[in-house]
Amino acid sequence: MDLRIFTEPQQGATYDTLLAVAKATEDLGFDAFFRSDHYLRMGSGDGLPGPTDAWLTLAGLARETRRIRLGTLMTAGTFRLPGVLAIQVAQVDQMSGGRVELGLGTGWFEEEHKAYGIPFPKEKFSRLEEQLEIVTGLWATELGKTFDFHGTHYDLTDSPALPKPAQQKIPVLVGGHGPTRTPRLAAKYADEFNMPFASVEDSERQFGRVRAAAEEAGRNGDDLTYSNALVVCVGRDEAEVSRRAAAIGREADELRLNGLAGSPSEVVDKIGRYAEVGARRIYLQILDLDDLDHLELISSQVQSQLS
Repeated sequence: MDLRIFTEPQQGATYDTLLAVAKATEDLGFDAFFRSDHYLRMGSGDGLPGPTDAWLTLAGLARETRRIRLGTLMTAGTFRLPGVLAIQVAQVDQMSGGRVELGLGTGWFEEEHKAYGIPFPKEKFSRLEEQLEIVTGLWATELGKTFDFHGTHYDLTDSPALPKPAQQKIPVLVGGHGPTRTPRLAAKYADEFNMPFASVEDSERQFGRVRAAAEEAGRNGDDLTYSNALVVCVGRDEAEVSRRAAAIGREADELRLNGLAGSPSEVVDKIGRYAEVGARRIYLQILDLDDLDHLELISSQVQSQLS
């Protein structure tokens, strides 16, 4: 079971804070540092000092880390043109020496689009499908050849399809709860399917749908990696669990129900339940980015038991 650290910087974080978390992620033996792609805080609070851009952040971290994978859950398809996104991600992959992964989704938070003047189209899913075809098509085009795409939303003619990533193939993540179109999209384009903030039972059902869609598309269902994203709150005792829950505006019992919370043994047991239904990777949503002791505890008393 891979454990990856997943951050939500729109809630209020500087680049230096993210760098500290990424370096701790690397030093403590976690597999990867991922971040969300949002420009507006959700819920109460002021979100100071303001948002950071996902791919600018990852470009910086690419030069300041050496081992961990770097990526997004999920890059918003509404934020970037697919040709530009392909260039950005390929460049960051080069800067990292081939450690980048791209999670790509539709974009959903209308308020942040209004706040920063970003168009928020009604039809987002068909755009996402074209974006995935374009981004992966540009990367896969042989050197010296050109890429063309003529769709409903995007039109590319005689693209040189450059630059190329350092990796032969950048892993692509698709995720979500949709019962029909999402599994089909994952089966066609994804290397990994991510189920965000879902129960064991819902994850098992959705993993099954994705496997079935992959088989229908002519792929082996086991060709995909199946993962979950879950909020995490671990403590050495109940007082520490409650303190960490309060620091992120949550209740310990609610976090136990909807995430990974409690003692290290409780969290290991629950991760085991996700593993039983096919999850091979967990993205641990860390909401208090100043609490690096939390990461150390998870590394020493949770991750150590899973490896």
